[in-house]
Amino acid sequence: MPVNESFVGRTFDPVGPYAVDAAMIAAFAEAVGATDAVHFDAEAARAAGYRDVIAPPTLAVRFDQLSSRAYVQDPDAGIDYSRVVHGEQSFVHHRPITAGDELVAATTVDSIRSAGGHAMISVRTEISNGDEPVATTRSTIVVRGGE
Repeated sequence: MPVNESFVGRTFDPVGPYAVDAAMIAAFAEAVGATDAVHFDAEAARAAGYRDVIAPPTLAVRFDQLSSRAYVQDPDAGIDYSRVVHGEQSFVHHRPITAGDELVAATTVDSIRSAGGHAMISVRTEISNGDEPVATTRSTIVVRGGE
């Protein structure tokens, strides 16, 4: 089954809320080698102007993937995940992800195009804390064509 182009423009139901705490932030910071004290020490984060410890910017991908799972796993989407290659990822942060956040994420399929027998799918995920925008992620995956 080819990738279903009728999904362009579809926004999936929001997922979450996901509680963000200092331990999650510290574990992620350690995993990616982020050493700034604002990721580990609430006092250092407050001295820098934040209400609590803040996450390294790429933590947003966790919530992006939790949200975009609904699209990728939808059988009508026509995505064979065994043929997926990650193309690119970008982030626009409206403010840092902070300990104490309760994040909700919703994914929209922005475009699907064919290139060399492959499907290039671009999605956007809006991450928020209640009504407050936190981050917008954009990613492109490539669904490799058949042999």
